[in-house]
Amino acid sequence: MFLSKFLLAVIGVSAGLIVSAGVFTVLISVGLIPRFAGKMHVAKKVFVLEEMVVFGTLTGSYFSVFGDWGQVGAFVKHKALFGAATMGVWHVAGTVFMIVFGLFAGIFVGCLALAIAEMLNTIPVFARRIGFRHGLGVAILSVALGKLCGSLIYFTQQIFLNGG
Repeated sequence: MFLSKFLLAVIGVSAGLIVSAGVFTVLISVGLIPRFAGKMHVAKKVFVLEEMVVFGTLTGSYFSVFGDWGQVGAFVKHKALFGAATMGVWHVAGTVFMIVFGLFAGIFVGCLALAIAEMLNTIPVFARRIGFRHGLGVAILSVALGKLCGSLIYFTQQIFLNGG
């Protein structure tokens, strides 16, 4: 019994390490973090940015595995830390947090997708193949705005709850 659980733990940790190594390899090969540091003019602190990406990944992984430890809202509601206004304050704080988190996560995913596309030279090759000379920026902006509109419709109409 102990041996099977130990073996399962070793396999789980090994698989997690392999997946995380793959994710970090993609981030390194694309050069996303140094590009962020260059755009923000903080090239001397590129190692801090890389460590923050690793810390964020580890924190997210921890809370996804040990969800009970991440239930800050249940603690705040149970203890009624803000008195009678606890639910309202917590709802507003949660909404603000989700908006900020969604904004930063969307920026990161968009930059990662564009960096991968640029690394593979898909955009310039596609533009040359179809004879696209002017307006490439407008086309990319249109794709981004289309994705924004689609995600807003998806979440405001709560399509994710019933699939259609």
